[in-house]
Amino acid sequence: MSEVQVTIQEKDGPCRAWVLTPNGTGPWPAVIFYMDGFGIRPGMIQMAQHLASKGYVVLLPDLYYRFGEYAPLDPREVLKGNMRATVGPMMATTDNRKAGDDTAAFIAYLDTRSDVAGKKIGTVGFCMGGGMALTAAAYYPDRIAAAVSFHGGNLATDEPTSPHLFLPKIKAELYIAIAENDHSYPPEMAKRFETALQAAGIKHKSELYQGKAHGWMKPDLPVYDAKAAEKGWNELLALYARTLN
Repeated sequence: MSEVQVTIQEKDGPCRAWVLTPNGTGPWPAVIFYMDGFGIRPGMIQMAQHLASKGYVVLLPDLYYRFGEYAPLDPREVLKGNMRATVGPMMATTDNRKAGDDTAAFIAYLDTRSDVAGKKIGTVGFCMGGGMALTAAAYYPDRIAAAVSFHGGNLATDEPTSPHLFLPKIKAELYIAIAENDHSYPPEMAKRFETALQAAGIKHKSELYQGKAHGWMKPDLPVYDAKAAEKGWNELLALYARTLN
């Protein structure tokens, strides 16, 4: 497997990103991976490597590029203290719309790579990144054919950047993986989001992972669940196989 770090020029500045590819010469379908609130760290790169090993060019951008340089965070240590104080200022530098705007440059970069197959792109996001992966699908409906949100939070709020407001623009097929224990996506919000999905007529699958907590997909979190994570990856790969390959 190959792993390289590149710099993608955004309107608001240079964005560092990791590109992970399988062994061989390709070409392979491309996926944009939207990080969680803890930022880029070994755990995120490990997850991107796993996805790349399944036959995809994976672009993992650092969405905190507007914040500036930061040392990789250890989520377990952050959770022992004041998480809001640690990651709040970083999260404040991005949102769904900014990530959507940023995605134009991500797609343009992928279009320069000879190892990328075709024009159809997948997106996937975790926690904070879940809403971003869906928003990107709305911003670029003719390019993004599949979008996945794992334990995405705040998917249907009263904010103007709420992902459910962008759903009518989406042409992609979606997979929405929901944690049963998730204060950022309570049942009433899930109902509101599902209603919006139905109204938009989007092909999708929403699935509740019973007993699982927000963040269960991530191996560097204390709530990580390997069996449930394997199911999540299998659902994602099945979706990509239908839509990208």
